[in-house]
Amino acid sequence: MGLNSSSTLSFENIVNAFAYKTNKDLKRSKFLFSTMEYPLFVPIATRATPLIIKLGLPIINNIIRKTIFKQFVGGETLEETTNVVKELNKFNVDVILDYGIEGKEGDENFDNATEEFIKVIKYAASQPNIPFISVKVSSLGSSFLLSTLNEAPRLRSGVHDHELESANWDKVCERMYRICEVASQYKIGVLIDAEESWFQDPIDRLTIEMMEEFNKERAIVYNTIQLYRHDRLNFLRLSHKIAKERGFLLGLKLVRGAYMEKERARASQKGYPSPIQATKENTDKDFNTAIDYCLSNITDIAVVIATHNENSNLYTSTLIKEKGLDTKHHHIHFSQLYGMGDNITFNLAKEGYSVSKYLPFGPIKEVIPYLMRRAQENSSLSGGNGRELNLIKQEIKRRKENL
Repeated sequence: MGLNSSSTLSFENIVNAFAYKTNKDLKRSKFLFSTMEYPLFVPIATRATPLIIKLGLPIINNIIRKTIFKQFVGGETLEETTNVVKELNKFNVDVILDYGIEGKEGDENFDNATEEFIKVIKYAASQPNIPFISVKVSSLGSSFLLSTLNEAPRLRSGVHDHELESANWDKVCERMYRICEVASQYKIGVLIDAEESWFQDPIDRLTIEMMEEFNKERAIVYNTIQLYRHDRLNFLRLSHKIAKERGFLLGLKLVRGAYMEKERARASQKGYPSPIQATKENTDKDFNTAIDYCLSNITDIAVVIATHNENSNLYTSTLIKEKGLDTKHHHIHFSQLYGMGDNITFNLAKEGYSVSKYLPFGPIKEVIPYLMRRAQENSSLSGGNGRELNLIKQEIKRRKENL
């Protein structure tokens, strides 16, 4: 696979990358990424921060709010995201809104989350640059239920003959149906997150059912494929086969994956083969093969390429040109996380591609799991954090020289 990019697209252009950041923003980012360079910082912070937040110490909350929270999160409420959304729109960058709650159990919390997602959809429809929202199935149903269903994959609904499980699963399906129904009315895409492998089977089944219902005329519902799993490229092809047989558009978000260490540890502890690829090269190969597959079937697959890997983004732009596709093709969208990968996002936008920032919001104590994953991701990315920091330093230096 050649990685020759288009002649003008470059992820080295720091003027484009950081045009939306003030000098103060850049200094804060430099401080944060520099801190993450220290080997012991992330492991200690990951353990300590949730405990500190629970204590509710105002001074600590304030420090977190002004540093890691401000870097990676759009605000504590939906309304607080407005400034970020508007600022990104000035640079032709879209937004994927994510109500960042995780791990809250109980029907009341699941129903509240459903209402919040619906509220987010309606808000997204009121803005010019929010084509998608993100939804986690584990925020609509219990993790115990999902893992139980995962153990019974041959049944359509994934349940054993237990009335309570069936009833609880029906509630999850009803919540997701309501969300997708409103999204369909407002023409907002719903990106259903991939989760841990021991939850994923019922999530995949539910997502396929929602696609069959709502993806007849346009892609509303998208499943997420984590290509650090060695079985997912095959699953992508199988999903496409099902979509063609049942006559619906396949919506896909391609990611590498977010739970690698957790997955390997559980597989080792429980004595089953790890679902994770043996090497990073295998993941990269499957990711680019998945991109090629989607773009080769672009009439019936809508794809969000959600990656910080520069080669994969350049490869996609090359394929778009080779296949004679429009940079604004309605089935092709790029995405990076808010607070990271600005050199990719803003340079893609400058070249006319559809690209977004994945923007979580929610109370600090609710989005801590998300923030901790970002910190771990930064520290475990091979050279990713160093690359981010180096570009920020270059831009600070460039601005000083041009004063």
